[in-house]
Order: sequence, then structure tokens, then C-alpha cells
Amino acid sequence: MFKKLVAGAAVTIAASTLVTALPAASVNAADKKVDLKELNVQFVPSSQADTIQAKAKPLEKLLKAQLGIPVHVTISTDYNTVVEAMGSEKVDMGFLPPDPYVQAHKQYGAKVILQSQRYGINDKKGDGSNTDKLVAYYRAEVLVNKDSKIKSIKDLKGKKIAVQDTTSDAGYMFPVVDLKKKGVNVVKDAKLVTVKGHDQGVLSVMNGDTDAAFVFDDARNVVKKDNPDVFKDTRVLTYTAKIPNDTIALRKGISKTDTKAIQNAMIKVSKTTEGKKVLNDVYSWAGVAKSKDSNFDVVRKYQNAVESIN
Repeated sequence: MFKKLVAGAAVTIAASTLVTALPAASVNAADKKVDLKELNVQFVPSSQADTIQAKAKPLEKLLKAQLGIPVHVTISTDYNTVVEAMGSEKVDMGFLPPDPYVQAHKQYGAKVILQSQRYGINDKKGDGSNTDKLVAYYRAEVLVNKDSKIKSIKDLKGKKIAVQDTTSDAGYMFPVVDLKKKGVNVVKDAKLVTVKGHDQGVLSVMNGDTDAAFVFDDARNVVKKDNPDVFKDTRVLTYTAKIPNDTIALRKGISKTDTKAIQNAMIKVSKTTEGKKVLNDVYSWAGVAKSKDSNFDVVRKYQNAVESIN
């Protein structure tokens, strides 16, 4: 959801300054739990990248404590950037929504190690509150202003719609395909405006810059703090089919031993108070669970479907 302003290159701060008589390398070697010399982690932005950067940064210290190596956290400019960075081995671990993960797996052999867990959204209440049930999926929603003349999906024809990158599951692919199944081809019959982040999609509707937005359910929670009336001022026109939850994936070439160690480290981190806060603050995750590639076959079907829409 999972769902781009800061470039994805990590800035490594030199750790070689001598503070004792012992070389830094020998000190690090004693704590090392993996063969990797460092772990470069990249997130994809679901809201403004500078905001995510600050929220995700604590993961560096938490993972370093588990793995015994330097960890560098950065934010990609968009979904494609992190996929390409994993392909060129500049990024070792990516927090990827389903579609970018499938692309990374197909093109570069990336492997999923974990899948996010979230509490379901109580859509019947319409206030963004959670249920008490952990689920392995989410949905996208088509958001419009409360007083909008758009009353049905057919009214989207000719309208301006805020979307994310074309590889975004909730911000593009699932809404486009599901609407086409119901007889509305927004690619052909509407004006799609790409915005950077689901928060910007919500705000574009609230500000009247667009007539509707494709966002994850319920992205309004992201802007609620600064816009407390967002749930009163907007409404959901329709929801999509279920989308598998986001992934944590590793690039090709990381050994099985290191893969297992990183997987276990992330599980441990996700159960700590600090780790829970990072995952919740960045992506509203409640935890992580082990995953497998076949969980994302439904995404492959939607990829094929969206490519045929023009």
C-alpha cells in the first residue's frame, strides 16, 4: 500500500574515524550476523517522501542491532526507481507494493521474504477506523467530494482523476481494471493526472484540483491530522477487489543464510515497540508475516488486464 520525491541513492556516512586504538573493522566483525557488509533499504513513498524519510529512519538502528552491520534507509522517487535499484544491486531490500514486487521478481529475480499485516478498515462506519482483525489484503477506493455531482462510476467519464504511477496497485492498476470490467474506461474517457503520494490524491480532491482520486482504503487517515474534516467532506464512490498486502523483498544474489537472517531480524524488529511504531507510522502496518511468491498471482492477472486497456 501500499503508495516519491527524494532520490533513492543512500548517503553513507564514513564509520572509519578512530575513536579507540582498535580498528573499526575488528569491532564490527564481532557483532556481524550476516556476510553482507551493509544493508541498503529503500521504501517507496505512499505520501510525501521527506515525511516518510523521517519516520523510516529509526529502522537503521533497529536492524543494525539485529544484524551487526550498517543499515542505510532511503526513499525512492517512485516505484520503478526502487525496482531498478534492486536490479543493479544498489538496494538490497525493498519495501514494495505488490505490482512493483512482481516486476522486480520477473525482471531481476527479487524474492519476497515478508508480507505486511494490517487491521482491516471498517468501511461501514466510513470514518477510517480499524476492525480488530488482522488481514493480508487491502482495497483501493475511488474518492470524491461529498457534494460532488459524481453519483455513479459512469459519471467519471470526462472527469479529472488523480492517480499514482501506472505500477501502483491501489493508485492505478486495480481501479482502472475494475472500472473497465464495469464498463468505464477511464484511460480513454477521463483525464488521469499523476500525483506523488496517496495523500496528494486525497488533497487534490479536497482542494478541487481533481474530481476524483484513486487511493488506498483509507488514505484519508494520512491527512486527517491536518485536515480533521476530511471524512465529512469526502465520500467513497466505489471500492476495488482485494489487493494482496505489501511486501518486503530482497534482491537477487543474497545468500540463503543471509536471507533467513534478515527475515528473522525484520520479524524481531516488527515485534518491538520501536519497530511497531516505524511500520505503523510509515505504512500503517500492524506487523509482518512470512510470504511466498504465489500470493501475488492475482496481481499478475491484473497486470495483464491493465496492459490491454487503451
